[in-house]
Order: sequence, then C-alpha cells, then structure tokens
Amino acid sequence: MTGSPPSKASLLLASCVGTSIEWYDYYIFGSASALVFGSLFFPSFSPVAGTLAAFGTFAVGFIARPLGAAVIGHFGDRIGRKAMLVLTLMMAGLSTFLIGVLPTYAAIGVAAPILLVIMRLLQGFGVGGEWGGAVLVATEHATPRQRAVYGSFAQFGVPIGVLTSNLVFLIASQLPDASFKAWGWRIPFLLSAVLLGVGMLVRRKLNESPEFRRVKETNKVSRLPFGTLLREQPVTLLLASLAAIAPPAVGYTVMVYMLNYGTKVAGFSRTTLLTVLLLSALVWIAGIYFAAVWADRWGSKRVYTVGAITAVAWAFPIFLLVNTGSLTAAVVAYFVAAVVQAIMAGAQGALFTELFHTRLRFSGASVAYQLGGLIGGAVGPLVLTALFGAYHSSTPLALYLAAICAVSLVAVVLVRPLPEYEKAVAEREGAPLASGRETS
Repeated sequence: MTGSPPSKASLLLASCVGTSIEWYDYYIFGSASALVFGSLFFPSFSPVAGTLAAFGTFAVGFIARPLGAAVIGHFGDRIGRKAMLVLTLMMAGLSTFLIGVLPTYAAIGVAAPILLVIMRLLQGFGVGGEWGGAVLVATEHATPRQRAVYGSFAQFGVPIGVLTSNLVFLIASQLPDASFKAWGWRIPFLLSAVLLGVGMLVRRKLNESPEFRRVKETNKVSRLPFGTLLREQPVTLLLASLAAIAPPAVGYTVMVYMLNYGTKVAGFSRTTLLTVLLLSALVWIAGIYFAAVWADRWGSKRVYTVGAITAVAWAFPIFLLVNTGSLTAAVVAYFVAAVVQAIMAGAQGALFTELFHTRLRFSGASVAYQLGGLIGGAVGPLVLTALFGAYHSSTPLALYLAAICAVSLVAVVLVRPLPEYEKAVAEREGAPLASGRETS
C-alpha cells in the first residue's frame, strides 16, 4: 500500500531534514577534530602529529562512506528508497550521540581513540547511503523541469549541517578553554538525540518514489545492483566519482582545514572563523537554490561544469586572502568559496540522477558521491596539513586544491547523461541531439 501521494512541501522537508541532521552529525566531528580531539584522544603525540591523528580519525568516516554507499545502495535498489533513509538516519544519529558520552584518553587510555574510530566508522557507514537516498526520493518524484530544484533540497542539508554544527560549537566555544575541553565539546554530540527524533518523525511519513515503484512493478529490480552497475556503466561510475571530488575538496578545506590553519598560521581566533563560516553557510544555501533553478533551465551538466571551473580558479585566492589576517579578506574568501560549492551542489542531485538507470541509481549515485568525498574530503585535510608541515607555505596547498578540482572539471566535461535526459535538455534549447547512444 503506497498511501496518498506526499505534498511537495512534505517531500522536500523529508529530503532536507534528514540530510541536515546527518551532516550536522558529520560536521561536528570535523570541528571537534580541528579543535579538541588531538589533545583529548591523542595527548602523547606532538601538536602536529596529534592534529594529523585527529584528522586521520575524521578521515576514517570517509573510508566507511563508500562501503555504506555500496551496501545501503544495494538494498535501496532492491527494497526501496524509504526504508534505507530511516536506517541511515538511525545509524548516524546514534553513533554521534555515543561519541558525546565517550571517555577520553585520560580516563581509559588507548581504548578511547579505538572507540572513537569505531563510532566514526558507524557514522560514516550511515552517511554513506544517506545522500543518494535523499536526493532520489526527491528527484524521482519530480517532473523533468523541476528535477534539480527538488534535488537541491537534499543538498541544503550540507550547508544547514554546517550552519547548525558551527552555531552549536560557536556557543560552546564561549566557555573557558578548560571547561570546553572538559565537557563543552560534548554538547553538540548529545544534541543529536533530539535531532534524530525530529528526523524520524518526518521521514516516517514518506512514500516510495514513483520511478522505483515502476521498476518493481515491471520486475526490473536488479539482483546485484552494484555488480550490474560495474558491468553496464563502469565508465559513468568512474567519471561521476571523479566529478564528485571538487565540492568536498573546497568544502573541507574551508570547514575543517582552515579552522586549524586560520588560527595557527593566519592568527585568527577560533570564534572569528566559526562566525565567518556560519555566515557563509547562508550564502551557500541561497546559492544552491539559484544554481538548481539554472540547472533546470540550462542543464545540470553545464551548470556543474561552471562550478568546477570556479573551484579551480578560487584555489589560490582563498589562501592568499586568509594569509592577510584581515577579517574582510577572510569573509570574501569564505563567501566566494560558498558560492563555488553552491554552483556544483545545486546541479549535482539532478546530474547524478540523470547518469544512472533507475534500477541501479541508488548504488550508482551513492557510490560515486562517496568516492568523490573520500578523495576530496578525507584526504584533503591530511594532505594539506602534511604539505604545510613540509614547506611552511600556502602555495603547495593551493596547487593541490587546484589540481584535484581540475580532475573533477575534466571528468564532468567527459561524462554523459543518459540519452533521455540529454534529449530533454536539447528540446528545451531547440538543439539537435547527438545520436548513436544506448537508450536502455
């Protein structure tokens, strides 16, 4: 029984609320990694080694994300989108709450970082399947001319997660340093229990997407979706994964690495950078919507390509501006970076929907998105920290960021949406469609 069709508002709210909560969970870990985890869970290391260890623990979640994407994507393509969205929310929310009650190294020794890594793995596994399901449950309800806008509501979860996580950390960071390190850092993690309840209440009312229902009704459900994906669309999966690198590469440079770099190298206070990051998230949210409107009008691939170009172009200015130590320059650096991410994010949900066949789409979109996140997000803060430790200059950092964003630019230029979506864009523009491609 499918129930009555969901209203547009309830559908988009369910897509947005869940991803917002999950990315809140994810980003508070990133903030804690930059600010306190090094001293609390790796106190016997040098300051640089402790920071690297904390960022390494942060990266563990990214390693779990592609695995979660493959496993949850498998069942999302076999059982349905709705059930997996409830599961991913539960996994990420509970693991985040448990981090908030975790003893530190001073209390239980080496067991503390081990437990932290385990919780991070569970958190990453849940987040791994979240984005794909949230995007698809929205885009698969949409008409072709609204696909990007519908998909953008799942994308709002990323900046909303940044906004809420940094707002909570900003408030907690007003405590004296001793209190913040003793117990204040736990508050953002414990609040996830309240957010989890809200998310479950909203998602419980979701219906299965009509496109997936048609796949089930016509008995086209794949027995092994990921294996079929590797056999039928391996090049698309590879190019989509590479195209997905740039948004997290820019995002985690700003949200995670810059918290450490900006305070220790450029001389900003922790509170100042958290405030600038919080305000830039508002620009990010607005930019996503406008980019999605443009993607529905001009094509998701075209808009995403423009975003990738800006990502390459902004790699050097962002470091040069932060290096000045000027608040105004830092605001410009963060706000433009928010626009860069927004352009790609606004088009990404529709683009990834248009790349993969419906019966393989949960697996394809999820795995590609999370592999890009692994390369762009997990590796980024580690490489940037190591590069600065070796060269004590921002130039190698900017070169690295520009290079990996250039990989995404090349990939998105080469990737091709499925013919039916290319045709829809061509018809809107009155352009001829290239022939000779498979339509199955």
